[in-house]
Parts: sequence; structure tokens; C-alpha cells
Amino acid sequence: MAPGLSARADTAVPLRGATAITQVFGEGQKLTAIALAYDADIDTTSLGPASYRVDGRTITRVYANTQAATAEQGRNGRFVIVELSPDDPQALLYLQDRRTITRKPAKATITQMAPVLSADQRRLAPSAQAVQTNAVIDQVVDGFRPLEYVDARTGDTLKYNLFVPRNHDPAKRYPLVLFMHDAGASSTVTDTTLVQGLGAVCWASPADQARREAFVLAPQYPEPIVTDRSEATEYLDLTVDLVHQLADQYNIDKSRIYATGQSGGAMMGIAMNIKYPDLFAASFLVAGQWDPALVKPLARQKLWIVVSQGDPKAYPGQNAITAVLEQAGAQVARAVWNGRSTPAEFAAAVRQLEAQGATIHYVALEKGSVVPPGQADDAGSHHVNTWRIAYGIEGIRDWMFRQRR
Repeated sequence: MAPGLSARADTAVPLRGATAITQVFGEGQKLTAIALAYDADIDTTSLGPASYRVDGRTITRVYANTQAATAEQGRNGRFVIVELSPDDPQALLYLQDRRTITRKPAKATITQMAPVLSADQRRLAPSAQAVQTNAVIDQVVDGFRPLEYVDARTGDTLKYNLFVPRNHDPAKRYPLVLFMHDAGASSTVTDTTLVQGLGAVCWASPADQARREAFVLAPQYPEPIVTDRSEATEYLDLTVDLVHQLADQYNIDKSRIYATGQSGGAMMGIAMNIKYPDLFAASFLVAGQWDPALVKPLARQKLWIVVSQGDPKAYPGQNAITAVLEQAGAQVARAVWNGRSTPAEFAAAVRQLEAQGATIHYVALEKGSVVPPGQADDAGSHHVNTWRIAYGIEGIRDWMFRQRR
């Protein structure tokens, strides 16, 4: 029954609160829905985008649910889910420029604009009073535990986020993914690395965990962890020590520990592979670089490298690195991909590159296909948009989990 159709007389059903629902995208965390909690089950067929108004936002779908969560299909329940366009300018909560990070609070103001029906067909009249969200849910980010590691020998500390598989079985052994963020995401706020993009959270999504259960470790570095002189800071050993502690504390399969990182995090991944060549089963390196004179030990590693042709440092840097690795006897499979490819096209491209049977895969994203419309087509945009694209390619994640040490 659509809003406005005949039903029992208007009645008051208290609204028990409004919860903001957020989701992390390649460009950062966004506010993408609101869950309204009622005191009675709501008839999902009585709802539509015109039923509510959210200040400054575009409503795309409205339906009922039995829990405060988005769903592919609505069903009668005490929650009304109001989905919002992720393309709205006000959707983005994490904003990063070259110097500062700005995190907006996940808040929205919502007003019921038309009658809706309870499941027992009572007509719930709209209220002129707007409601502001008073809680926040992020299905993936909330699954990480904020923790702190203290090195027993040095006393140094490292904040980190740890995702433990939801159906963790102590009798099983699980892989572990280490993600290291870029210098721009350096912060003393522990969950910054979780909301700046997909690098940490893509491995912990319900879909990925259903396909590849794994622990996910995402350290939060307070400062840059490498220099442009191809030097790693003390955080290299501190992070490796943390990996070893977690591997001993939990039932981690030590033959399936993986490293990945973007920009400075990719550079730290390179440095770790050089210093600890037997630690990682494979590494996924995004928009990084390193002194080619130092990388020869990587020739024995399993690597997937992604850069943008428009990145004036990482692209020539990785060209030089892979040339050194080939000279050292490594097999390098190369490809140039369109950064605007569909998921199916990326999947086919991954299979084609894997078919070459190389241990090192080197992908350059074609210049002109990396920077979204509306952004300046400059070096910085090519750099940061490399990881926006790279961590959305599921086939690379599949490849990594097939590797063993």
C-alpha cells in the first residue's frame, strides 16, 4: 500500500532514534544511510523517497527492515532505512589535502514528510519536527578492535586496528593481511587508517570474509614511516615485531602472512621485504617507489605492483625497480590497464596477467583514466587515485590469498 491510501485512523507511534550509517569508499568514509527506529513494525510497501527529507542530501531508497542496516530488499520491521546518494557533496566525511586531515561528524537531520503505515495498517502521520541522528554504525569499521602494542625491549608504542574473523575458530589457522597507510593519513587517532580509503577495510568486508577469512592488521602511524631517501624509520621493526606477536597470540598461518600498502605504506612494504625476505607470502604494493640500487632481494618475492602512468615519482620509480628485478632473474608480467574498467573487465585483465606465470605482476594505470571528473589532473591526483582504484580490484586480492611462502 502506497503512502496516502486508506488505512486506520492516524496514530502516534514514537520514534526511538535515528542512527547514521556510514561506509568506506576508495576516496574515504561517507554517510550513506539513516536508520530510524520506531515503536512498531512498519509496512515496507508504504515507504518511498518522498516519505522523508534529509537536509542537504539526496534520498535514493526508503524501506523497512528488522535491523538498523541496509538491505537489498526491504521487509516489515521496526527500522526504516533511508538510503542516501554517496555522490552528494555532503556525503564525504574524510577529507585530506596535502597538509591536513578533516573528519566531519557523521550527522544528518531527517524529517518525515508523508504518512507511512504500520504493519497492522495504522496510518502514521508525518511530524513537522526534524530528528537528528544520535548514533553511528559502520558495518566494517566497527569490526576492528583499536589496540596498542608496547615493545617490551624498547618501550616504543604503536597504535593499531585488528580485525578478527567473526566466526573465529581457535582450531583453524588463518592468514593475516598487514595494511600500511600513506604519509597523508598519519595521525594519533587510531581509526584514521580505516576511514581514509579501502586499503584496510576491503579485506574485512562481509563479502571478502565470506570468500577469504583472514585477520587484518592496520597500524596507525603518528608520523611518516619512510623517507624519500629510501630509509625506513623505527616503525619498520616495531611493526614486524607486532606481526610476530599476533602470529603467536592467535592461530595465524605463518605461511600466509601478506603485506600491502599505499604510497609510504608501499615503500615500507618494500623495505620489509628486503630486510625480512622470509616473512611475507606475497605483497600488494600501490603507488610506491624505492632506490633501485637496493631492491635486488625483491627478485625472489611474489609481488603485485600498481602505479599510475601520471605519477611522476612512482611510475618511473617502479619502471626502474622492475628492470633491476628482471636483470636479477625475476619474471615480470606487465600490463597497462584502463582505470575506469568495470569489475568484469578488471577480473579478465587479472586473469590475463596471471596466465603469464610470472612471480611479479606490474600494472600501470593508463594516464587519463585515473583522475575522476572535477579533480585537477595533476601529479597528486594521479598518486592518490591509484589506491582508490587498486583496492577495488577483487582479482588482485584473490591472487594474493593463493600465494604461500
